[in-house]
Amino acid sequence: MSATVTLQAPLSGVVLPLSAVPDPVFAGGLMGQGLAIEPLSSTLLSPCDGQVSQVSSTGHAVTVRAANGAEILMHIGIDTVKLGGSGFATRVQKGDRVQCGQPLVDIDIDSVARRAPSLITVVVVTNSDDMALSLDASGLVEAGASCFLTVTAQGAISHPGAVHGAELSVTAIVAHEGGLHARPCALLHSVARRYESHIDIGFAGQRANARSVVSMMGLGVGENDTVTLYAQGADADAALAALVEALQTPTHAGHAPAPAAVVATRDDGKLGGVCAAPGLAVGTLVLLAEQERAVPERGHGVEPELAALNGALQKVRDRVAADVAQADKRGAHAESEIFGAHLALLDDPALAQAAERYILDGRSAAYAYRSAIRAQSEVLLGLGNALLAERVADLKDLERRVLDVLLGGEEAAPELPAQAIVVADDLTPSQLTRLPREQLAGVVLARGGATNHVAILCRALAIPALVACGPAALALAAGGEALLNAGEGWLDADADAAALAAARQDIAQREQRRRMLREQSAGQARTRDGLAIEVAANIANAAEARDAVLNGADGVGLLRTEFLFIDRHDAPSEDEQRAACQDVLDALQGRSAIIRTLDAGGDKDVPYLPLPAEDNPALGLRGIRTGFAMPAVLDAQLRALLQVKPLSRLRILLPMVADVADLLRVRQRLDELAAELGVTERPQLGVMIEVPSAALLADQLAEHADFLSIGTNDLTQYTLAMDRCHPALAARLDALHPSLLRLIALTVHGAAKHGKWVGVCGALASDPQATPVLVGLGVTELSVSPQLVPEIKDTVRRLDSTACQQLALDLQSLNSAQQVRARLQADAAALLR
Repeated sequence: MSATVTLQAPLSGVVLPLSAVPDPVFAGGLMGQGLAIEPLSSTLLSPCDGQVSQVSSTGHAVTVRAANGAEILMHIGIDTVKLGGSGFATRVQKGDRVQCGQPLVDIDIDSVARRAPSLITVVVVTNSDDMALSLDASGLVEAGASCFLTVTAQGAISHPGAVHGAELSVTAIVAHEGGLHARPCALLHSVARRYESHIDIGFAGQRANARSVVSMMGLGVGENDTVTLYAQGADADAALAALVEALQTPTHAGHAPAPAAVVATRDDGKLGGVCAAPGLAVGTLVLLAEQERAVPERGHGVEPELAALNGALQKVRDRVAADVAQADKRGAHAESEIFGAHLALLDDPALAQAAERYILDGRSAAYAYRSAIRAQSEVLLGLGNALLAERVADLKDLERRVLDVLLGGEEAAPELPAQAIVVADDLTPSQLTRLPREQLAGVVLARGGATNHVAILCRALAIPALVACGPAALALAAGGEALLNAGEGWLDADADAAALAAARQDIAQREQRRRMLREQSAGQARTRDGLAIEVAANIANAAEARDAVLNGADGVGLLRTEFLFIDRHDAPSEDEQRAACQDVLDALQGRSAIIRTLDAGGDKDVPYLPLPAEDNPALGLRGIRTGFAMPAVLDAQLRALLQVKPLSRLRILLPMVADVADLLRVRQRLDELAAELGVTERPQLGVMIEVPSAALLADQLAEHADFLSIGTNDLTQYTLAMDRCHPALAARLDALHPSLLRLIALTVHGAAKHGKWVGVCGALASDPQATPVLVGLGVTELSVSPQLVPEIKDTVRRLDSTACQQLALDLQSLNSAQQVRARLQADAAALLR
């Protein structure tokens, strides 16, 4: 029996690469390697002699097993599972022996074309990890006559090692639209591969290996069908839980969303986009073309290629660690955090194992790493979560850096004119940071999203940035002068001389005003009628504390200690925590600091902490609940804080407190630890108001707390029942909603009963439009990013607190955040004098 099988074209038509398929699961090779056809014939033919191993119940997909063991999946059209079988007439059944050229499915081309997103038919070898493929076909092919691709078996088909232990089982209802067709099976396959246990899915008396996409598709499981999951091995419990979640989390047969929706074309001829970082810029358009490096597919032996990959990963790891250290030295916290996340990705075992499998199949280290990265990227793109899709840029960054080491010739940093507006399809974080900052006026991207790491860096570096502009961005003429207004979401490549001159004058005036406000920021912020408002800074380390002092901050309103815990392999020691907090106090030159205890969980992942997987992390172990679940971690942090000097300038803040019992439990433990350490002085202890229950019980909390600090980000998501990480809800997640204003008013009123002050450390405090509202509600401390301190202080000084009180009362009677903002905009001139 020959190990090589030559496949004939199953349809007549134009051959396309998988990358041209409008579905990320196929385009990224997640289902396997192969080719696609834009069909011109209406009968799907068997590409070789073999046996039918799977026929979709809806007739849109058939798999034939060739004599050499290759599983050839033919998927007719995109999202055709939604047609429910209409337009397809199958001629074979599972188990039938077929010959090359034998009809498999008759297709009503006109009917399918009218109702499906695309007729493109995908032909992939689903077990291509065990095969070598020659993708030679191109142009027009004739069904049953043209050579399509050649498949050679690479030794024995790989199987997981032996497993031990009792077999566990659990049932689950399949929530995926259309049942277990290609996309859901690819998702289940990716989940199953994370675990060592052997996992089967059982349905209608049959069982399929969860690592085999074809076997799962062959079960014929429909939407809302009940399946049984079986797992045997050391991690069987975890594997079953993950598979149940994957089966019961609904996905839809439609396309996975792009990382960000492309903005509709504007009527005024300007290029529209999504604001990633606000600002105004005039500059020369510079187009950065993305060039894909050619990589050799075949390697020079398993051992040399594994050694090359491991060596390259270590070099990149060292370089990224150096980037983190340099960013920390400059106080560039956002940059440090992002590259710290890249370090974690470099150590990801799933990526490493995937690359090693390619090398074991004879591929080069460069080909293996690129394939592993892109497969993982398509998993993220295919999950239907736009926030996760934006993390693909980080994987792309690592791919580029590792290939630079493996192939040599690292790409030089581009040369830019004095004021450059850089235009690109997308940028990775390291590409952005390599651009000369002093020459970079703005960034415009065809793709990207407002929450990805490049957007975060642009905001941190104050670079005006527009993303998700679509292909029109790449058609801009390089070398021309353009006007970018990122805050309003547009770029004008045809701005006349008058518009450019006006923009330059506006930019100069804004810069002059920033300098003036910074010069005046050291003084106290008092309203026109004499009410003092403390304006503090939100920081993460001592470098940011020094920056806060330079910007005139009255103190630190929030030090997020979780940044001591992330991007490392173990928890920081008590001494490390004490030293980091002491450095912050020392940097403040006599000012006070509010230091929040660890707020892990939810969207703040700390991998080495044994937090359980949760169906809804935002409602699970978060904030102080994490400390209660891991008392040793909380005790180490409290001991470290009790040793900071002087304690009179330290205030401890507890996150995610739900009621008085949480507060009293920590206060009692703080007293016990102080006694053990021989510390007689106590720091102030405050509570974050982040959940509605805490706002409603503010009077009870204020009886035992020294102060209250409102975290508007979480309070907004819990009050409005909208996930703050959900991109589709971003526009509606507004802390100026009247319900939030009422909760803030209730908090201030409750605190006043016991003579306690209330601050706001959430994003609302950094919104100048909200400053008169918060002052009117009775908030006496605002904690903002260091760079915003001068502007917020200036806003406070232009207000009359009595007028603000009446305004805040009026706003609580409105019925939407939009109405609140409209009223604030209308009253701005009267409020700010």
